[in-house]
Amino acid sequence: MKKKLLILGVVLVLLVSMLAGCAGNQGAKTPSASTGSNTGSSGDKFQSRTIKFLSIWPEDDKNSNGWIVSELSRQYGETVDGFKLEYEYVAIDQLDQKVKILMSSDDLPEVCTYESGVRLKQVIDAGLILNVEETFTELGIRDCLDEGAVSLLKRLVDGKGLYCVPLGLNMEGFWYNKALFEKAGIQKAPETWDEFLEVCEKLKAAGITPIVQGGSDNWPMTRVLNAYLVRSVGPNAVQDAVTGKKKFTDPEYVAAAQMFQDMAKKGYFAEGMNTIDPGTATSMLMNGQAAMNYDGSWKVSNLNSDDNTAGPEGIGFFNVPVVNDSSTILDYSMNCGNILMFSKKKYDDKVADWMKYVFPKLGDFAMQETGAFKGFSISKMPEDTTYYTQLVAEHLAKAQGAFLWFEAKMDSETSTIAQQSISLLYTGEITAEDYMRLLEETAAKSR
Repeated sequence: MKKKLLILGVVLVLLVSMLAGCAGNQGAKTPSASTGSNTGSSGDKFQSRTIKFLSIWPEDDKNSNGWIVSELSRQYGETVDGFKLEYEYVAIDQLDQKVKILMSSDDLPEVCTYESGVRLKQVIDAGLILNVEETFTELGIRDCLDEGAVSLLKRLVDGKGLYCVPLGLNMEGFWYNKALFEKAGIQKAPETWDEFLEVCEKLKAAGITPIVQGGSDNWPMTRVLNAYLVRSVGPNAVQDAVTGKKKFTDPEYVAAAQMFQDMAKKGYFAEGMNTIDPGTATSMLMNGQAAMNYDGSWKVSNLNSDDNTAGPEGIGFFNVPVVNDSSTILDYSMNCGNILMFSKKKYDDKVADWMKYVFPKLGDFAMQETGAFKGFSISKMPEDTTYYTQLVAEHLAKAQGAFLWFEAKMDSETSTIAQQSISLLYTGEITAEDYMRLLEETAAKSR
């Protein structure tokens, strides 16, 4: 399954010569749930219709998925009468609670940002959202979704089906400031964890902050812990602990938490990292305040912007260094970012018409505007593809296996504990044993 997933994922980087455009939607059927007439592109008058979009991204951030969806919707609104996208922003740490409240009252908006995996499975089981595969097939736009992203999304919900659309097909690893590496006398990116720790020590000795993470959002810190856990235990480490095949309190799991805390004690992380937001962490990497930042390929949007003072080729990327033979340097952490799900109750022919306009255009539009892969087919790569976009494509082409992020297979309560407690592990207020014990006690409740 792992090999199959990555073979599909690699298709993404062959977009220039292989991927067909997904704009064609002729022969689409009117949804059976339709309550009106399919208008928009037909030239008929479009009766007043507001589509609500719950998003975790500021609408005016041109590097964000929220802006991409909003801008395409604005363009759609120019082709019809009476259409309005009602944009509601919610902080990412409040999203889960917001969605659960809306679920309890059966009032999910037409379009809603959420997290795939365990949390999405709960919404699927409640029968509140559309089966995207069936819906897009009926609308004639199924081919606008990248097959690698589809495979990964299905895997995250244990094969229940496709009930969301991706907002990325991302790899994760360490972005690094080339000038700072050179200043510290580092000749090449590390491939083993021992080499990685040596790099951290050389940077520190040169008066350079080795690593910065957007710790205020918690997950950027759990990503580092997970990096060592996967490389030392194996790609299925978290899933094995969640299902009870292993335990979070097993020595090798505690060792991963201890590695994270030891790195903090040695000064390898930025001071006060638990109060730094992800945007600031990215800025610190680009302007030379820190040498490395673990993040995803979505960072390309920032690196391609004028805000990147490191320049058009000043930031490099390397995969998570290996610890032992439990995985290889060609196994990458991959995800589809936060996803979009659609209310089954509020789906009608007007939502369908909006879908047929927005999603076949999303892959090309996102690539053209931000240089980022979004898990949608791209009919033509821009001629002026940047170094950073090419860098992502090159690494995706190398990938031979995939592993998931720390919380991907955790239930909601365990995921919350993992993220809320990581700051305490970072500051030394709890031990590595305590951190993993908290996870084990919570995970055991749902086994």
